[in-house]
Amino acid sequence: MIFSLVPNYSFRKLTDISPGFLDRLGIKFLMIDLDNTIASYHEHSPADSIAQWARTIKDSGVELFIVTNSARAARVIAFAETLGAGKVASARKPSPKSIIFAMNEAGHSAGNSAFVGDQVFTDTLAANCAGVVSIIVKPRMLSNPFLAVRYALEAPFRAMCKNRY
Repeated sequence: MIFSLVPNYSFRKLTDISPGFLDRLGIKFLMIDLDNTIASYHEHSPADSIAQWARTIKDSGVELFIVTNSARAARVIAFAETLGAGKVASARKPSPKSIIFAMNEAGHSAGNSAFVGDQVFTDTLAANCAGVVSIIVKPRMLSNPFLAVRYALEAPFRAMCKNRY
């Protein structure tokens, strides 16, 4: 367990993560946060660009799995079904337990797994504590003052990430 708030990699958006990048790291299992990573809090289905990206990633041999703190079960199920991904809702990140559960459920190890999220204090910390590659993306939408403040507080940790794409 590594307690670190610094992500291993940083991308502008989810769809910037390519199959080639994942292949170079040996990633075969990609876990993804839902809210503000795959979609904004108000979207009820993935954008066409996200669905196409998911197909491309899966076609390259990478399994997808949604790990989200959201307790809105119907929404989580809808996204998972549309993207052809496994799912864990009410994950309670930054606890790494749901990430470890997802890996066990899918039969993958930390050595070939990564987690993508938009929040340093939950997503990056949970990924690092679980021992998987942590990837941070910019939030899809900063819709309220709390999110903007949180993002500002995360800025130093995002800046420490040496691997920006």
